[in-house]
Amino acid sequence: MRWRRALGLLVAVEAGPLDALPAAEVEHLRGQIAFDQRRVSDAARLLLSAARRLEPLDAGLARETHLEALGTAIWAGGLDGSGVLGAAAEAARAAPPGPDPPRVVDVLLDGFALRLTEGYAAAAPTLIRALELVLALEVANDEAGRWLWLTGRRAGAIIALELWDFESWQALVARQTQVARDTGALVQLQLALNILAWTHLVAGELTTAAQLFDEDRLIAEATGNPPVAYNEMLLAAWQGREAQASELIAATLQAPTAGGLGVISATYASSVLDNGLSRHHAACDAAWRVFERDPVAHGPFVVPELAEAASRTGDLALVRAALQWLSERTRVTPTDWALGIQARVHALLSEGEIADSRYRASIDRLGRTRLRVELARTHLLYGEWLRRQHRRLDAREQLRTAHQLFASMGAEAFAGRARRELLATGETVRKRTVDTRGELTAQEAQIARLARDGLSNPEIGTRLFISVRTVQYHLHKVFTKLDISSRTQLDRVLPSDPTTVRPQ
Repeated sequence: MRWRRALGLLVAVEAGPLDALPAAEVEHLRGQIAFDQRRVSDAARLLLSAARRLEPLDAGLARETHLEALGTAIWAGGLDGSGVLGAAAEAARAAPPGPDPPRVVDVLLDGFALRLTEGYAAAAPTLIRALELVLALEVANDEAGRWLWLTGRRAGAIIALELWDFESWQALVARQTQVARDTGALVQLQLALNILAWTHLVAGELTTAAQLFDEDRLIAEATGNPPVAYNEMLLAAWQGREAQASELIAATLQAPTAGGLGVISATYASSVLDNGLSRHHAACDAAWRVFERDPVAHGPFVVPELAEAASRTGDLALVRAALQWLSERTRVTPTDWALGIQARVHALLSEGEIADSRYRASIDRLGRTRLRVELARTHLLYGEWLRRQHRRLDAREQLRTAHQLFASMGAEAFAGRARRELLATGETVRKRTVDTRGELTAQEAQIARLARDGLSNPEIGTRLFISVRTVQYHLHKVFTKLDISSRTQLDRVLPSDPTTVRPQ
């Protein structure tokens, strides 16, 4: 593992006297090791200290280290008012200027520092330029270059979310995942897999997300690192599995190594779960705890939850605050994602023809994206509003669409909301019955797909960090469940609809 090799280097370097530059580099390395060990608060402080020590010695390396410190501080920031993120942002603003013309790392650093110290509007032009540069980055051949490339890609993925750019977000994370897989950077692969899974969650591809979580767990078993697992509770929340989601949320909030990202993810998951179960007061409280901190890259997820929950509890001031927050973004980054959510929040504050037109505008905008969960949410909210306007036939059309979308995703709590609303319109809705014969677990489905794609058992074992015997065992179960006798038949019988595969 990368951090074990790094520890060996540290021992060798620290055996002799250290000048200022090697001492700063040692602290830098300690910060990277702490990050790999998931001690994110310690990592942020070590990286920030190293960056400051490097400033008079190597300005370029100092700025690279400031970017690492800032990215780690974003993870470590949390909802507890910790000052590590603010300190890292202020230090980044005060760092020595970069070269002319600036490198990608310099534009990234300036964009993040502006966002955290001067706000979204001031940072947007720099963030847009940074994303363009990151998307054009080529993978370096040397280990140090690959590490910097992965750091840039992580930063770029965060910026893509800040800019409400789903396609760039998923492309960056998918490429980061592949490079981490190809180079054997297992800690980085675990992180990338979980972020990639999040892109599939918001696209309504819940089973694909579950399969990626399963790969994270396989790596954890093989390496001894704990699984990341933050997004697993989001999966449970979106699926409406109350007991499991609540248990995972509580465990994450209590974990000493959760870090800010864990706390934010758990709090956001609570808002999703509670909105799905129509517990809007609880959802509003959870979403507000995240929203008031305005954490980087989480607005696109938490603002829709806050606006919906606040509207259902009659807190129109909070809905207006969400709309104002959105308007600041759409003025400078008018993507279909941002404009679709803005139109929906505007509809929540409106009546009559204005509300009707805003809901339709939201459906139009979100329908141009891959964000099926958000599209389904607009259909649901529009249908609920139409029913309360006594427009039952129009309401049925929207609620049927919402129910079909949520049911196909496996988002059972939201599907249940749509079903109850349909029943209230007088329409009979049959409960979905699931034939469990032939269902594959996430791990079985993953192995079956790889076998279908031509990988041998040893190749599958290497890819998934499991033994050849384990691959054989799971393929035998796959053949039995799908009523086939060989891998050559997988292409014919393997389910093409991901909702027919259930997570473990």
